Amino acid sequence: MKRDISAKTVVRMDSQGEPQLSEMSDESGGQFELSRRSFVKLLGAGLLISVTEGVSFGRRRGRSRQSIKVAARLHINKDGTITVMTGKVEEGQGARAQLTQAAAEELRVAVDRIRLVMADTALVPDDGITAGSRTTPSTVPAVRRACATARNILVDMACEQWQTKKSTVEVRNGAITHRAKKQTITYADLAKSKDIAGAFAQTIPSDVTVTPIDEWKVLGTAVPRPNRRDLVTGAHRYPSDIVRPNMLYGKILRPPSYGATLESIDLSKARAMKDVVVVRDGQFAGCAAPSSFLAAQALKALAKTASWKTISHTSSKDLFSHLKKNARSGSRSRARTRGSIDKGLADASKVLEQTYEVAYVQHTPMEPRAAIAEWNQDKLTVWTGVDGPQRVQGSLARALGIPSDRIRVIVPDMGGGFGGKHSGEAAEEAARLAKAFGRPVAVHWTRAEEFTWAYFRPAAVIECKGGLDSNGSLIAWDFTNINAGGSAIEPPYRIANIRTRSLGSDSPLRQGSYRCLAATANNFARESFIDELAAAAGADPLAFRLAHIDDPRMRTVLETAAKKFDWPARRKKVTADIGVGLACGTEKNSYVASCVEVGINRKQGQIKVHQVCQTFECGPIQNPDNLLSQVQGCIMMGMGPAMGEEIEFADGKILNASFAGYRVPRFKDVPKIDVHLINKTDIPSAGGGETPIIAIAPAIGNAVFAATGVRIRSMPISRGQKKIFG
Repeated sequence: MKRDISAKTVVRMDSQGEPQLSEMSDESGGQFELSRRSFVKLLGAGLLISVTEGVSFGRRRGRSRQSIKVAARLHINKDGTITVMTGKVEEGQGARAQLTQAAAEELRVAVDRIRLVMADTALVPDDGITAGSRTTPSTVPAVRRACATARNILVDMACEQWQTKKSTVEVRNGAITHRAKKQTITYADLAKSKDIAGAFAQTIPSDVTVTPIDEWKVLGTAVPRPNRRDLVTGAHRYPSDIVRPNMLYGKILRPPSYGATLESIDLSKARAMKDVVVVRDGQFAGCAAPSSFLAAQALKALAKTASWKTISHTSSKDLFSHLKKNARSGSRSRARTRGSIDKGLADASKVLEQTYEVAYVQHTPMEPRAAIAEWNQDKLTVWTGVDGPQRVQGSLARALGIPSDRIRVIVPDMGGGFGGKHSGEAAEEAARLAKAFGRPVAVHWTRAEEFTWAYFRPAAVIECKGGLDSNGSLIAWDFTNINAGGSAIEPPYRIANIRTRSLGSDSPLRQGSYRCLAATANNFARESFIDELAAAAGADPLAFRLAHIDDPRMRTVLETAAKKFDWPARRKKVTADIGVGLACGTEKNSYVASCVEVGINRKQGQIKVHQVCQTFECGPIQNPDNLLSQVQGCIMMGMGPAMGEEIEFADGKILNASFAGYRVPRFKDVPKIDVHLINKTDIPSAGGGETPIIAIAPAIGNAVFAATGVRIRSMPISRGQKKIFG
C-alpha cells in the first residue's frame, strides 16, 4: 500500500511580490490543481453577497490566474460586525487570530468586530491547502487587500454622499467621520445602501495600498485566539466531536499487513448483530452501529471471517540498505551544480565522506483522522479534519463519481496536522458508509490506525562529501539525499564547488508531507557534517560557519543565538557529562539558529537536553505571542525525532503503533527553552510554523559529540547510543 503524496508549494512571485503560481506538486512530479468555483450565499441578516468567482492562488500551467471579488472575502452585518471568509484551516497554528488581525487592521476596527469563517467549501474562496507556511505570505496579504479595498469603497460612498474629498475624512472603529462637518456614518449604515452589492462585486485590485508596517495598530500585537474560551471550556466541537441526528459510528476492515488483499469474507455473523449494518464493495468492507463500542464488536466479527493474501515486505532493520539499493534518478529526482565538484575535490587538501540515516516518523496529531458524512438525496456534506478542504472535495468527487459542486466539505478548527492531513481517507470512508446505509456515519480513526495507515515523514539515506583547502576553507560540497526530497537541500554557505542531488527510491512505507518536508533530514545531515568539517579544519563550529556565510540574515540569527547562549564561554566548559552544540538553517524565506546543551548520564545510559537557545527571523512579526508558541512547539516537536521517535516495522506491520511504543517527548523531557525573535521590518513577512524545527536535531547531535567524542549519524540519535554507552 505504497503511495507517495509528499507535497510542497511552488510559488513564483511577480515584481510586486505577489504569488503568480502556487501549485501543490508531489515528489513524483504530479500536479494537484486547486479547485475553483462560483457561489451565491446569503450570510447573516445583512448584505446579500453577489455572485462571485472562487479564488485560487494556483493554476495549471498555461491558464490565467483567477481573480476574486470583494464580496467573496467579506460581508458587513447590520450589527456592525464583519464576516471575513478564508479557505485556510485552523489546526492549532494560530491562523484564526492572525487572519482576524489582518482584517481588523485594514478595516480599522477592533478584532472583536471580525467574525472569521474558515474552511467551508460552500462559503469561502479557495485559498489553497494550509501547508508550506503559506498563510502568512499569501493569505494574509489577500485578506488585507480585500479589506483595504472594502474600506476604500465605503469611504468613497461616504464622500460621495457628503460631496467631499477623501482627504477630509478619517476612518476609525468602523465609522467614517467628516472632521470639519463632524458628520459620522458607520459601515453598517453604508451596508444598507442599494449600491453596496454592486460596489462589492468589483474585483480586488492587486495594487491596492495596505497599511505600512510602521503604522500597524493591530498587526504586530499579541492578539489571542478569538475562540479561546470555547477551546478551554470544551464548547468548541472538533471534527471528532461532531454529532448528526440519527448518526451511526462506522468502522473499516483493515488489512493485516501492507499490500494484503481481501480474498473472502463472511458478513453474516456481523449482520446478525442487533442494530449493526455491514457493507462490502470489492476490497472495501465496513460496518456501522449506533455506538462506537458496538461498531467495534461488529468489526471484530468481520475480521475473524476475513481471508487475506499477503505479500513480502521490507523491515525497518533493512530500511537503509533497501533505500540505497533502490536509489534512482527520474521524475522524483533533482540535481544542481555550481563550479566543478570533481575539480574541487581533487584540489582539496583534505576530503571527508560520511553517510547519515533518517528514520520514518509519524505526525502524531492529538486528534487522529475523523469524518462525519451525511447525504441529502444526491448531495454530500462532510465534516472532517483535513488541511485542504477544496482538495478533499475534489478527491471525494473522483472517488464517488459525482460532481464536486454536490459536495460540501467543512473543517472545524481541528486538533493538529503537522503536514499529516493533506489527504481525506476518513472522509471517503465515512461517505461510502453513509451512502450504503442511508444515514449519517462518523468514522473516527483509532490511534493505532493513525500510526499504521496514515503516511509518514520520509526516511532517508544522505551521503555527504566535503573538501577543505590548505587553509581549512570549505571548497567542495557533494550532498545526495536518497528518498526524502529536496527541501532546504542547498547549503547556506559560500562554497565554490557544489553538487546537490535528491534521488527517489522504493519507499517501503507510504510517505508524505511533514512539518518543513525534507528540510528536517537535509538540515540534520548538513549541519552535522559541517561540524565534522569544522573539526577536521581544527576550527570552532561557530567560527567555521561564520567564515562561510555571506547572507546577512543567516549571520544575524547565528550570531544572536551564540551571543544569547554565551557560546564561547560554555564551549570552554564542555566535559564528558555536558556538551554544547549549534546548528542553523533557512527554508521558506525564514532563518533559524539553535544552541543546545545536553547532559550525558553514563550510569543510566541517557542523553537529556538541558537547554535550547533559539533565534528565529521571518520578517515583520504579525503576532509575537503566537509566533513564540510556534517556535516553542517546533523545538519540542523537533526533539522527538532527534532523540527517539522512529517507526519500526516488519512483515508489513507497524511494530510500535501506540504512544507506549512510539515515544514522543513528555513533560519531563521539556528543557529550558530560550527563544529570541528578530523583527525584521524591511521585508515581507514569511511563515513561522515550520522552519524553527530544522535546527534542533543537528544541534543536539553536535552537542552529544562535543561531550562524548562519538559522532552519531542517525536520526533519532537513540539508534546510535550503543556507540556511547555500549
